[in-house]
Amino acid sequence: MSEQTTTPASPVTAEQPTGDGAQQSTMKRMLHSSAGRNIGLIIALAVLIVIGAATAGENFMNYDNFLVIARLASIIGVLSIGVTFVITAGGIDLSVGSVLGLSSVVASVGAIQTAAEGFWPLMVFVAIAVGVLAGLTNGFIIAYGKVVAFMATLAMLVAARGLAELISQRQTQIVTNDGFLDFFRSDFLGVSWVVWIFVLVALAGWFLLNRTTFGRRTVAIGGNATAARLAGVNVRRHTVYLYMIAGACAGIAATMMLSRTTAGTSTHGLLYELDAIAAVVVGGTLLIGGRGTIGGTVLGVLLFATLTNVFTQNNLSTSVQLVAKGVIIVVAVMLQQRFANREGSSSSP
Repeated sequence: MSEQTTTPASPVTAEQPTGDGAQQSTMKRMLHSSAGRNIGLIIALAVLIVIGAATAGENFMNYDNFLVIARLASIIGVLSIGVTFVITAGGIDLSVGSVLGLSSVVASVGAIQTAAEGFWPLMVFVAIAVGVLAGLTNGFIIAYGKVVAFMATLAMLVAARGLAELISQRQTQIVTNDGFLDFFRSDFLGVSWVVWIFVLVALAGWFLLNRTTFGRRTVAIGGNATAARLAGVNVRRHTVYLYMIAGACAGIAATMMLSRTTAGTSTHGLLYELDAIAAVVVGGTLLIGGRGTIGGTVLGVLLFATLTNVFTQNNLSTSVQLVAKGVIIVVAVMLQQRFANREGSSSSP
């Protein structure tokens, strides 16, 4: 009787999907990546532009209006860059709006303006210094005082606003420094310097978060602060630095606000912290920390600025705008939780 021989089939491992499975796996990885999330934001922004073009026509679809949107996004955008770093590390900063107001008041004090008559960058330096000092205070209380970030920055929100009222005596302080106003009201390549400042801050933030050890440590702290500490990261000192960055961004935003309104007042930046946090969350930065995206934050800011412009062009009330923003934030948070759960389940053995 002849012996029958068979050739064993080559094993197919789960790690090497073929055909449609490989395409689906690649698609899932792309959608879960920062680039995939940004594509969704770009599509949403494009839809808003189409709606604006259809409802407002030429009033919306012109170069000057797009510059208006960019200027509208710039101040909140700079604030949001700083907040992105804090939230990526698992923290929160509710005080950036009040710090903006305080910085604008201090920088516009008569004595500061008089001293800056021959050198207007002194006003910018003072505004940023006030923001950094407020951020340093926040970071020290949180990192070394072991106070929960929510409560510490909430206290700074109230204190900074009250200090701004005391310094200004609840009066508006007019900016009279011609050099300061002339610079910020000028443009470069047809685009306002306020917009260019936003671009430069965003680029610097992207480089710091994505291309430096500082950025990797920030993500590591947000992912697992204990593991980051055991790996040799000085978590407390790094936390102080993060809040100082947020404060510096608030100071930069204060100078932009001064140039836009030509006045310093304690009401500047009222509730801006909520807009900044909303833009960061919609942009794809996880509220629980461990993942941050500067590009997503920029798109989130532009999304809200475009939404506001579309509603303004169509003479819709601010109440409707707030409802729309609230819906967008809720949807963004729900999607974040869904993706975070998927990523957690896929990484588990």
